[in-house]
Amino acid sequence: MSGVHVALGRWVVHDGGMRLAKCGEADYIAFLIASPATFTCTEAANVQEPSPQAPAHDSFTRLLTRIEPDPETLWIEARPLVSLNAGVLVIDDSTLDKPHAKEIAMVTRHWSGKHHEVVRGINLITLLWTDGDRKIPCDYRIYDKADGQTKNDHFWEMMVMAKGRGFAPRYVLFDGWYASLDNLKQVRDLGWLWVTRLKSNRKVNPEGRGAVPLSSAELSSSGTVIHLVGYGLIRVFKLVAPDGDIEYRATSDLGMSELTCQQYAEWGYAIENYHRDLKQTCGVERSQARSERAQRNHIGMALRAFLRLEWHFFTTGISCYEAKKLVVRDAVRRYISNPLYEIPKTPIA
Repeated sequence: MSGVHVALGRWVVHDGGMRLAKCGEADYIAFLIASPATFTCTEAANVQEPSPQAPAHDSFTRLLTRIEPDPETLWIEARPLVSLNAGVLVIDDSTLDKPHAKEIAMVTRHWSGKHHEVVRGINLITLLWTDGDRKIPCDYRIYDKADGQTKNDHFWEMMVMAKGRGFAPRYVLFDGWYASLDNLKQVRDLGWLWVTRLKSNRKVNPEGRGAVPLSSAELSSSGTVIHLVGYGLIRVFKLVAPDGDIEYRATSDLGMSELTCQQYAEWGYAIENYHRDLKQTCGVERSQARSERAQRNHIGMALRAFLRLEWHFFTTGISCYEAKKLVVRDAVRRYISNPLYEIPKTPIA
């Protein structure tokens, strides 16, 4: 059909024929890994080797708009890096800052844990697998208020998808925001155990004496089995910080020890490290593309860039930050050996 474009990797169907696109996903992902600060299509073109066949900035722009956004692509690459029957699954969201974006699709107002206030940005929800060492994003969704799906809808969709992919994690870990009764029951129905935080006003029924707020119940730091109203028996750990702040950790594993609870709480923190690394090293929130499709593809390829940096760290011990510095150092080293910018050594007049 005349005028129809279909992306098939680097090959593109155009006007009934086939042509090889000048750049592909691997090129863009490599650019995200190597670039120290700027993550635009123009910069992606500027760093190409000089050649008549080098892709121009519009080649990268077309790349971001011709690909069909699909989290399945991330899973295909993540699958060899995880152990389906070990580790834990962690789900959480993060706001990709877009404070000055007025024309970029999907930018709305969201709560930011970084800024501790509501900010403008794109909300990214990630399902992460970790064994305490590796942190591998396996699935993700973008919470777009315009499409009618809630964060809890995305939570449930990714849980079902993980079950279908064969995951049998020790626990599913998530923040208190996702700890609704429906979500707790859904994870239980999948045959999995969960660990989360509960707010102090959640209703419990200690020893059948009637519903009271969690903060009013007698709880121990070593764990207390108690009835969560609307759910059933759970185990709650009351943790008091040195500054007096109280946190209620809860699990469906009635036999969990305090030490085990602490261990998996630390594993759950892996997703915070993932959010930080993804933003600081892969440029996930730095694309200036305006269309929804381009933003979705940029975010998806930023996650795939993170996969490569994370696996490199796991196999070599070189962090994602150091890995990016090595790229820059090599460029600096080449420049020092052949400086381009010099001043005259004799008077010019």
